Amino acid sequence: MAIDYGERRIGLAISDPSRTIATPAGFILRRAGKRPPVAEMIRRFEALEASEFVVGLPLDGDGNDTPRATEVRELARTLAERTGAPVRLVDERFTTAAALRAIRELGGSTEGRKGDVDALAATVLLQHALSFVEPEVVE
Repeated sequence: MAIDYGERRIGLAISDPSRTIATPAGFILRRAGKRPPVAEMIRRFEALEASEFVVGLPLDGDGNDTPRATEVRELARTLAERTGAPVRLVDERFTTAAALRAIRELGGSTEGRKGDVDALAATVLLQHALSFVEPEVVE
């Protein structure tokens, strides 16, 4: 299950059992000033019968950690500790831009659909991880 960890929403995606095709799996709303909804992420992970996490790592334009990347690394450690499942961090730069571009190219609108955009960004992230990347594994 892929996680696009945003400030207001967490986009989710899942792959087919052969790990070939990524599909949006909804989103989780975050409450400002509250702790990350780890229990809900784990609940979705179990409900989707996922076997590992792919978490988007928000790096800056030069590929360096950002303050949000530090938060995401801690989230990844927590998910690994609480589930025992593998957690992989994948550079998420440009995933939201790619999701928005895909929607526009198909003639769609993003108005009132921010959660869907976040789920699609998670799908782009997961498809990228399935196709091209050797992700960083969290221990």
